[in-house]
Amino acid sequence: MTSKPMQTSKDNQTLNTQVSDMQTPMPHTGAVTAHSSASLSATSLTMDSLINAQVAFMQQWLQQQAEPMAVEAWQWLGAQPLHRYVSADDLQHLINDWLLSQPMSDVMRTDIRDILHTIIYHPVNDNVPLSELVDDTQVETLANYIGSHDEQRNALIHTLVGNETFADLLTQTLYHAINDFMETTLDKAGGVGKLMKLGRNSFEKATNRNLDEKLQTYLHRNIKDLTRRAEANAQAHLSNEEVARLLITGWERIKDQPISQLQTYLNDEPDHSSIDHIEASIQQSYNRLRLSPYLRSLVSASVDTWYDNHQSDTIASVAASLYIDEEAMAQLSSALLPVVHDALESTWLTTHIYNMLQAFYAQPNIKDGFVFSKD
Repeated sequence: MTSKPMQTSKDNQTLNTQVSDMQTPMPHTGAVTAHSSASLSATSLTMDSLINAQVAFMQQWLQQQAEPMAVEAWQWLGAQPLHRYVSADDLQHLINDWLLSQPMSDVMRTDIRDILHTIIYHPVNDNVPLSELVDDTQVETLANYIGSHDEQRNALIHTLVGNETFADLLTQTLYHAINDFMETTLDKAGGVGKLMKLGRNSFEKATNRNLDEKLQTYLHRNIKDLTRRAEANAQAHLSNEEVARLLITGWERIKDQPISQLQTYLNDEPDHSSIDHIEASIQQSYNRLRLSPYLRSLVSASVDTWYDNHQSDTIASVAASLYIDEEAMAQLSSALLPVVHDALESTWLTTHIYNMLQAFYAQPNIKDGFVFSKD
């Protein structure tokens, strides 16, 4: 780099005049600015007064130019190609070595639980139907998809008809109904009832088995057989359209219920909160997966795919895919201006600018070219 010629005494006089001319009342206060004004009010110019004047001028100039500079900076950055500053390895390290390597903090987990609780138990859910969450066309599309795929359709029929839990529940329901009927009937039947109870006792002694147990076994065996037959018949005779129609009909029955109806399936007791259990379960799965080779492989492949698609794009093009354009950046810049202005007036920035200028003028080739009066 070629050095500029050393300034002569005439140049020094010109500099003194320019610095004196630029001293107009500053809109900001502070020790450095006050020092600058006091120093330059004198006839002679000192090194400190020059630096203080420059610090004040730079702060004022940056305050006035902050907004247009932010826009110009974004225009320049947006025009740069992505691969100039970001590589696929950079993205891999960002995700794997920072995001996935760190467990979610307790503060963040607490915030997630509190936000979920606020959303789920918000009073607005009492007046908003389930159809606000899921559109009818979505249900219809899903129903047609399930109905048109044999494996999914048969799984649904098995869940609804052939489920063993449902068979057990039906067995218990019928048993209690029959037992209640018999007990009620025998109590009202007088002598006949006593005779029937005697017969029951005789049966249990002869077979060494409890009649209730025998009845439950009979119902359980036969109802399971009936559910298997019903499932087979349903799978054989229910058409795709009928399965889809069953799903759509089921949705029609519940879609007008308020969203708060979902709260009936959750527990909100402090020591037994469903939300706490859900969040803890998700967190456990996340912690197990985030360091697993499986997830790392998927992340690596996904990043490589994305980077191959966009490495030649400009940063503005990539940002535009996230709906971040020049207008959005201008709004963001305006929102951040108070922070920028406060930073420009802060003590730490003023000190750094002062130290930078002081180091600049302390260079021998610069210092020897100026003539200053002593403090």
